Amino acid sequence: MSKPMAVPSVSVTYARNGSSTKANELGMRVMQERAYEKRGEQYLLIKSPPASGKSRALMFIALDKLHNQGLKQAIIVVPEKSIGSSFADEPLSKFGFWADWKVEPRWNLCNSPGTDGGKVNSVGAFLESGDRVLVCTHATFRFAVDRFGVEAFDDRLIAVDEFHHVSANPDNKLGAHLGAFIARDRVHVVAMTGSYFRGDAEAVLMPQDETKFETVTYTYYEQLNGYEHLKALDIGYFFYNGPYVEDILKVLDAREKTILHIPSVNSRESTKDKHKEVEEILESLGEWQGVDEATGFQLVKTPEGRVLRIADLVDDEGPRRDKVLGALKDQTQKMNRDHVDIIVALGMAKEGFDWIWCEHALTVGYRASLTEVVQIIGRATRPVKPTRALPT
Repeated sequence: MSKPMAVPSVSVTYARNGSSTKANELGMRVMQERAYEKRGEQYLLIKSPPASGKSRALMFIALDKLHNQGLKQAIIVVPEKSIGSSFADEPLSKFGFWADWKVEPRWNLCNSPGTDGGKVNSVGAFLESGDRVLVCTHATFRFAVDRFGVEAFDDRLIAVDEFHHVSANPDNKLGAHLGAFIARDRVHVVAMTGSYFRGDAEAVLMPQDETKFETVTYTYYEQLNGYEHLKALDIGYFFYNGPYVEDILKVLDAREKTILHIPSVNSRESTKDKHKEVEEILESLGEWQGVDEATGFQLVKTPEGRVLRIADLVDDEGPRRDKVLGALKDQTQKMNRDHVDIIVALGMAKEGFDWIWCEHALTVGYRASLTEVVQIIGRATRPVKPTRALPT
């Protein structure tokens, strides 16, 4: 494999003082502690970068609301199923907190089969149950509110992850529901986002609703400068002629853990055959060795003899993609750097996607949304101790 070309870039180096990853006596990092101090607020908006620990901050706050503030249940809503794993069980008491975070398997609807609309009955069953926590997609939640009405959620916590999906535009169903919840004033709301703006320039909240939220802000500078292991962040670009798959290896280094986002089939950069594009990318990397039966990952042997494990999220054939997604969400493999080497995606693996080993986010084609760009960059800024020297 030829050595990838140097890509023109902006490079930012950081102090690596470890402040953003140090935990207090309750196991909370700086941002989480800052948010927890506001746990008594009925409406709380957390503006904090990707990988800063918003999911765990929500766990701390939700547990306090359930045990000390009299709320019946907590409902966490995420934009897509793959993000549901961010709210999996966590032994918080192991690190000093007074309770553990537990989601009964039947109530993490991001892991259950079926369509979003078909899971509404499960939401109804949860509301009637004595269990405390449910995780579902934005779509499932919207359908559930349509069926049961806002009053069915009284005295509960509604936590909205990736809050920039909400819009003040009346055509935005999630935004309309949120406005109704605020008007009724019988729920608590925790809203979390790494980018409190929308790609379409619509306001996220109506001004009269936004004033009701207490805001916790944690900046990108605080986050990245406070990492212990992040030495630098390079943002580069590369121009090509002809089909992008012919030049992909000039910027794709198979030695780096990479998330590769191919262009939308509706864009000029696309060849209009997304499956063929993935096949050509795999062929350019080496010789196909088959599919790993346990994970669904594609196995490709490089000219140097290394077998790459590649997760194809472009393949939209249900059972196959579900197997790959399941393997990527497997919590037992979270700390296994060798579990997967490259993830190829189109619309997935962006906001909220938690792969701590990602070193390189490679995006083909321009993106019209700054929100999307910020979220993609955030995939490569997870705090983790390196287990090898990075290639030079």
